[in-house]
Amino acid sequence: MNVKIQTVRFDADTKLVSYINRKLQKLNTFHDRIIKVDVFLKLDNVVHTIKDKIAEIRVHVPRHHLFVKATSKSFETSFDDAFESLVIQIKKQKQKQAA
Repeated sequence: MNVKIQTVRFDADTKLVSYINRKLQKLNTFHDRIIKVDVFLKLDNVVHTIKDKIAEIRVHVPRHHLFVKATSKSFETSFDDAFESLVIQIKKQKQKQAA
């Protein structure tokens, strides 16, 4: 599984990057044929003075692409919310393939 973490408008510290990598390793327990995972971390400051943190995860499996996006006040929470949605999508996708 190839993992690529991209940040937009800021630089992520090593603690955040290692946290994301640790969580992404768990994806192998849900689907064994994941080719590539792209994580995008962005700052959204369109309306508020407090910047919202956006986490987007794109997963490439054979013949399919899964995408989730979550927004909150911290990158960890945004990533966790997106990760939970992603796990649900992966489980559904795997059930469809098995049927």
